[in-house]
Amino acid sequence: MSTKAYFSNRIYKNTLSNSVVEAIRDSLSRFNRAKQLVLNTLVKEKRSGQNRREKSIHLHVKEKYQLDDYYANSAVQAANAQLKSLDELKKIYIENKSAQIRSIKRKLKQERSRLTTLRKIKTSIIKDKPKFPKHAREQKQGNYFVISYKKKTDIYYHAYQFEHTYLDPAIQQHKTRIGFLTSRLNRKEEELKQLRTNIPSVVFGSKKRFKSQHTKDFYIDNHDAWLEEWQQSRNQKMILSGRKDAANGNFVFNYDTENKQLHFKTPSGVFINMEQVHFPYGQEKVASAIQTQQNCKNKKKYGKPIAWSLEDHGDYYIVKCMMDVETNSQTNYSKSDGVIGVDCNVDHFAIANINAKGQLLSSCTLPFKLEGKTSGQITKIIEAEAIGVVDIALKANKPIALERINTTTSNVSNPYGNKKANRKMAMFAYKKMIAAIKSRAEKIGVTVYEINPAYTSQIGKMKYMKRFGISIHQAASYVIARRAMGFREKLPPVLRALLPEKMIGAHHWAQWRYVSNHLKKVHTHAFYLAELFDVDRFHKTGEFFVSGALGPLDVG
Repeated sequence: MSTKAYFSNRIYKNTLSNSVVEAIRDSLSRFNRAKQLVLNTLVKEKRSGQNRREKSIHLHVKEKYQLDDYYANSAVQAANAQLKSLDELKKIYIENKSAQIRSIKRKLKQERSRLTTLRKIKTSIIKDKPKFPKHAREQKQGNYFVISYKKKTDIYYHAYQFEHTYLDPAIQQHKTRIGFLTSRLNRKEEELKQLRTNIPSVVFGSKKRFKSQHTKDFYIDNHDAWLEEWQQSRNQKMILSGRKDAANGNFVFNYDTENKQLHFKTPSGVFINMEQVHFPYGQEKVASAIQTQQNCKNKKKYGKPIAWSLEDHGDYYIVKCMMDVETNSQTNYSKSDGVIGVDCNVDHFAIANINAKGQLLSSCTLPFKLEGKTSGQITKIIEAEAIGVVDIALKANKPIALERINTTTSNVSNPYGNKKANRKMAMFAYKKMIAAIKSRAEKIGVTVYEINPAYTSQIGKMKYMKRFGISIHQAASYVIARRAMGFREKLPPVLRALLPEKMIGAHHWAQWRYVSNHLKKVHTHAFYLAELFDVDRFHKTGEFFVSGALGPLDVG
């Protein structure tokens, strides 16, 4: 069972009388002021550790803003929900800040190591005995000093030129970087400390809009215009929770399914009647839920609450109906025929179809392009491709398997890494992909299983990529499908030779971690030339890869 929200059509204000519009404006204002008071009171109590109220918070807002029980309870529930959201956001912020601190420390370690190397080289030159580390980009070849970069090579003709033209500026540059990184590390650690100790609050209407009264010229010269927009943004919507013992699932809102009329009573006692309120993408479900609730005889036991939300969008209102929806009774949960594995990537979905024995039947990719697109365009593109993914599963009559990945910290965990990789990671709309596939699958009746993503790409690359002649992403989707079926992935025979004796009986994920760490610098294309299942050849040559598989950039 899941909660669904169905949006109504636009109810324009010019179709309503001025008294109705004013009554709705007053309702939104009272409800939101009550919610804001509740949240601010709860935040102050958490910060001080003291309860300064003689009455319950419900009675306090009920008396102060002249609300009935239903409006007061809904305001308190909305405030508590927002407070819980703040706590969850705080955990995410702490996790992200910790990831940023770890990345800065890694970069600091690299810069200090590099500075030490340059200082040692300078000391050796001063002593007139130039000495260079084996893998350093700086080397002496004959009488010349050579610095090798990725796309160029610099040559210095004597030690004096090398020392004062290259070494001294490089040392100063790294010292400056270390200073900036140290300052940034101190700042991030202080921010992390504040996140862990401070109790968060909310600026209703957004901080950006609040600051605009002092930053935008239009509002600086016209404070009344800012105040009007500020109040509008703070009092934009209200949510009235449902009650399962109510005749229509809610004691405030009543919806006439035949005439498509919405009735409710404002806190000031005004009865509002909105005509021609219909739900373009859920009218039948809304009507069915209300009629089922009306016909239910034992509502306290079997009744279903229906919540309503009213939103002010300037020239028009939007009504939302929120209810619990039963899971599709025709949903296919069976893995008896196999699974469809899906590997989500920044520019395509990789799909693998396996049978009940874990054997690969077919694989394919559904490409798309997100670069240069707006957020709305990205959503539409992903939703269109998600339909294709679910249709493949529907035709095969199999459930879908996806990775359970948290991309929250991945966008901030490697700011000093490869720019191209970071740009792709920023474009990787993984949550949108998963949400689109799940939403479509639920409508069609296809189950979506989520599995642990540990080493799926590494296993696919080393074990199945060459074996089936497929891409690394299709191989990863194959591993995802097999893991959803419960199959274990053992190391190829040749790779087991890498394992130390103490890891022979370890869990297969631990073994894959050990092997992946040792082969992480080997390029993907080298595994297409590998012979990791040819034990006889390995015993004869003692090599994991055939001759020519490893280029100069593969290792080291």
